[in-house]
Amino acid sequence: MNHAQLTALGRALRVLGEHGEALTGDTPDAKLHEVRADLKRALDQLEESVSTAAPSTRCSEHPTGPVDKSAPDLCLLCETRRRTARRAEFSGPAPQHAPTGPAPSRYGTHGDRPQPQQRWLPELWNGRAWQLCGTPRRDRREAELFIAAERRGPRAATAYRLVHEFTDYEVLRVWGTPVRADTEPMRNL
Repeated sequence: MNHAQLTALGRALRVLGEHGEALTGDTPDAKLHEVRADLKRALDQLEESVSTAAPSTRCSEHPTGPVDKSAPDLCLLCETRRRTARRAEFSGPAPQHAPTGPAPSRYGTHGDRPQPQQRWLPELWNGRAWQLCGTPRRDRREAELFIAAERRGPRAATAYRLVHEFTDYEVLRVWGTPVRADTEPMRNL
Protein backbone atom coordinates (compact mmCIF):
# COMPACT_ATOMS: atom_id res chain seq x y z
CA MET A 1 0.00 0.00 0.00
CA ASN A 2 1.53 3.32 -1.03
CA HIS A 3 1.30 6.58 0.91
CA ALA A 4 -1.52 8.08 -1.19
CA GLN A 5 -3.68 4.97 -0.76
CA LEU A 6 -2.95 4.91 2.97
CA THR A 7 -3.96 8.58 3.34
CA ALA A 8 -7.18 8.17 1.32
CA LEU A 9 -8.19 5.04 3.24
CA GLY A 10 -7.50 6.73 6.59
CA ARG A 11 -9.62 9.72 5.58
CA ALA A 12 -12.50 7.46 4.46
CA LEU A 13 -12.40 5.52 7.74
CA ARG A 14 -12.38 8.72 9.79
CA VAL A 15 -15.50 9.92 7.92
CA LEU A 16 -17.17 6.58 8.72
CA GLY A 17 -16.23 6.98 12.39
CA GLU A 18 -17.90 10.40 12.45
CA HIS A 19 -21.03 8.86 10.89
CA GLY A 20 -21.03 6.13 13.55
CA GLU A 21 -20.91 8.67 16.37
CA ALA A 22 -23.80 10.65 14.84
CA LEU A 23 -26.17 7.69 14.37
CA THR A 24 -29.26 7.62 16.54
CA GLY A 25 -32.62 5.87 16.47
CA ASP A 26 -34.25 8.64 14.44
CA THR A 27 -31.52 9.12 11.79
CA PRO A 28 -33.20 9.99 8.43
CA ASP A 29 -32.89 7.65 5.44
CA ALA A 30 -30.96 10.28 3.44
CA LYS A 31 -28.23 10.23 6.09
CA LEU A 32 -28.16 6.39 5.99
CA HIS A 33 -27.72 6.48 2.19
CA GLU A 34 -24.81 8.89 2.69
CA VAL A 35 -23.26 6.49 5.23
CA ARG A 36 -23.76 3.64 2.75
CA ALA A 37 -22.00 5.59 -0.05
CA ASP A 38 -19.09 6.47 2.27
CA LEU A 39 -18.83 2.85 3.39
CA LYS A 40 -18.79 1.65 -0.25
CA ARG A 41 -16.09 4.23 -1.08
CA ALA A 42 -13.94 3.00 1.84
CA LEU A 43 -14.36 -0.64 0.77
CA ASP A 44 -13.39 0.23 -2.82
CA GLN A 45 -10.25 2.03 -1.61
CA LEU A 46 -9.36 -0.94 0.58
CA GLU A 47 -9.90 -3.29 -2.39
CA GLU A 48 -7.50 -1.21 -4.53
CA SER A 49 -4.80 -1.06 -1.86
CA VAL A 50 -4.67 -4.79 -1.03
CA SER A 51 -2.11 -6.35 -3.38
CA THR A 52 -1.60 -9.87 -1.97
CA ALA A 53 -3.87 -12.84 -1.42
CA ALA A 54 -5.63 -13.23 1.91
CA PRO A 55 -3.60 -15.32 4.34
CA SER A 56 -4.71 -18.93 4.48
CA THR A 57 -2.97 -19.63 7.82
CA ARG A 58 -2.41 -17.78 11.07
CA CYS A 59 1.35 -18.34 10.76
CA SER A 60 3.48 -15.21 10.41
CA GLU A 61 6.27 -17.18 8.71
CA HIS A 62 4.05 -18.87 6.06
CA PRO A 63 0.85 -16.77 5.77
CA THR A 64 -0.15 -18.24 2.39
CA GLY A 65 1.34 -21.69 2.91
CA PRO A 66 -0.46 -25.05 2.85
CA VAL A 67 -3.20 -25.53 5.46
CA ASP A 68 -3.36 -28.21 8.15
CA LYS A 69 -6.75 -28.06 9.92
CA SER A 70 -5.41 -29.83 13.02
CA ALA A 71 -2.57 -27.35 13.60
CA PRO A 72 -3.20 -24.48 16.05
CA ASP A 73 -1.94 -21.94 13.52
CA LEU A 74 -3.31 -23.89 10.49
CA CYS A 75 0.23 -24.06 8.99
CA LEU A 76 1.20 -27.46 7.58
CA LEU A 77 4.89 -26.53 7.28
CA CYS A 78 5.27 -25.46 10.93
CA GLU A 79 3.16 -28.37 12.16
CA THR A 80 5.39 -30.83 10.26
CA ARG A 81 8.43 -29.29 11.94
CA ARG A 82 6.76 -29.56 15.38
CA ARG A 83 5.76 -33.20 14.76
CA THR A 84 9.31 -34.08 13.76
CA ALA A 85 10.64 -32.49 16.96
CA ARG A 86 8.08 -34.37 19.10
CA ARG A 87 8.91 -37.65 17.37
CA ALA A 88 12.61 -37.11 18.09
CA GLU A 89 11.78 -36.45 21.77
CA PHE A 90 9.95 -39.76 22.15
CA SER A 91 12.08 -42.05 20.04
CA GLY A 92 15.46 -40.38 20.59
CA PRO A 93 17.98 -39.45 17.93
CA ALA A 94 18.39 -41.59 14.84
CA PRO A 95 20.63 -44.63 15.46
CA GLN A 96 24.23 -44.32 14.28
CA HIS A 97 25.37 -47.43 12.45
CA ALA A 98 28.98 -48.53 12.90
CA PRO A 99 30.94 -49.06 9.66
CA THR A 100 30.96 -52.72 8.68
CA GLY A 101 33.96 -52.63 6.33
CA PRO A 102 37.65 -52.04 7.02
CA ALA A 103 38.83 -49.13 9.15
CA PRO A 104 38.06 -45.83 7.45
CA SER A 105 40.94 -44.07 5.74
CA ARG A 106 41.93 -40.65 7.04
CA TYR A 107 41.69 -39.41 3.43
CA GLY A 108 38.21 -40.78 2.89
CA THR A 109 36.96 -43.20 0.30
CA HIS A 110 36.33 -42.47 -3.35
CA GLY A 111 32.64 -41.92 -2.67
CA ASP A 112 33.42 -39.28 -0.03
CA ARG A 113 35.38 -37.07 -2.42
CA PRO A 114 33.43 -34.70 -4.65
CA GLN A 115 33.41 -35.49 -8.32
CA PRO A 116 35.26 -33.02 -10.57
CA GLN A 117 33.05 -30.22 -11.79
CA GLN A 118 33.10 -29.04 -15.38
CA ARG A 119 32.25 -25.38 -16.02
CA TRP A 120 32.71 -22.78 -18.73
CA LEU A 121 33.64 -19.32 -17.48
CA PRO A 122 32.84 -16.30 -19.70
CA GLU A 123 35.44 -13.57 -19.15
CA LEU A 124 35.95 -10.06 -20.52
CA TRP A 125 39.05 -7.91 -20.89
CA ASN A 126 38.64 -4.79 -18.71
CA GLY A 127 41.75 -3.05 -20.01
CA ARG A 128 44.12 -4.48 -17.41
CA ALA A 129 43.07 -8.06 -16.71
CA TRP A 130 40.55 -10.76 -17.56
CA GLN A 131 37.50 -10.70 -15.31
CA LEU A 132 34.46 -12.93 -14.98
CA CYS A 133 31.45 -11.47 -16.82
CA GLY A 134 28.43 -13.53 -15.92
CA THR A 135 27.61 -16.75 -14.16
CA PRO A 136 29.81 -19.78 -14.83
CA ARG A 137 27.86 -22.14 -17.10
CA ARG A 138 27.58 -25.93 -17.13
CA ASP A 139 26.94 -25.95 -20.90
CA ARG A 140 29.55 -24.71 -23.40
CA ARG A 141 26.99 -23.72 -26.04
CA GLU A 142 25.06 -21.66 -23.49
CA ALA A 143 28.27 -19.87 -22.46
CA GLU A 144 29.13 -19.07 -26.10
CA LEU A 145 25.61 -17.74 -26.69
CA PHE A 146 26.00 -15.55 -23.59
CA ILE A 147 29.28 -14.10 -24.89
CA ALA A 148 27.75 -13.52 -28.33
CA ALA A 149 24.90 -11.58 -26.70
CA GLU A 150 27.37 -9.56 -24.62
CA ARG A 151 29.37 -8.67 -27.75
CA ARG A 152 26.20 -7.36 -29.43
CA GLY A 153 25.27 -5.32 -26.34
CA PRO A 154 25.61 -1.53 -26.09
CA ARG A 155 28.53 -1.68 -23.63
CA ALA A 156 30.63 -4.45 -25.16
CA ALA A 157 34.21 -4.98 -24.01
CA THR A 158 37.19 -4.99 -26.40
CA ALA A 159 37.75 -8.74 -25.92
CA TYR A 160 36.03 -11.80 -24.47
CA ARG A 161 37.24 -15.31 -23.81
CA LEU A 162 35.78 -18.62 -22.75
CA VAL A 163 37.70 -20.58 -20.11
CA HIS A 164 37.09 -24.29 -19.54
CA GLU A 165 37.40 -25.29 -15.89
CA PHE A 166 37.77 -28.97 -15.15
CA THR A 167 40.04 -29.41 -12.12
CA ASP A 168 42.31 -27.07 -14.11
CA TYR A 169 41.81 -24.11 -16.42
CA GLU A 170 42.13 -24.08 -20.20
CA VAL A 171 41.37 -21.13 -22.47
CA LEU A 172 39.13 -22.44 -25.23
CA ARG A 173 38.41 -19.43 -27.44
CA VAL A 174 39.18 -15.69 -27.51
CA TRP A 175 37.06 -13.03 -29.22
CA GLY A 176 38.80 -9.71 -29.97
CA THR A 177 42.26 -8.54 -28.96
CA PRO A 178 43.09 -7.68 -25.35
CA VAL A 179 45.04 -4.40 -25.33
CA ARG A 180 46.55 -3.15 -22.09
CA ALA A 181 44.97 0.22 -21.26
CA ASP A 182 46.71 2.79 -19.08
CA THR A 183 44.41 4.04 -16.34
CA GLU A 184 46.08 7.46 -16.32
CA PRO A 185 45.49 9.28 -19.64
CA MET A 186 48.59 11.51 -19.26
CA ARG A 187 50.80 8.59 -18.09
CA ASN A 188 51.35 10.20 -14.67
CA LEU A 189 53.08 13.31 -16.05
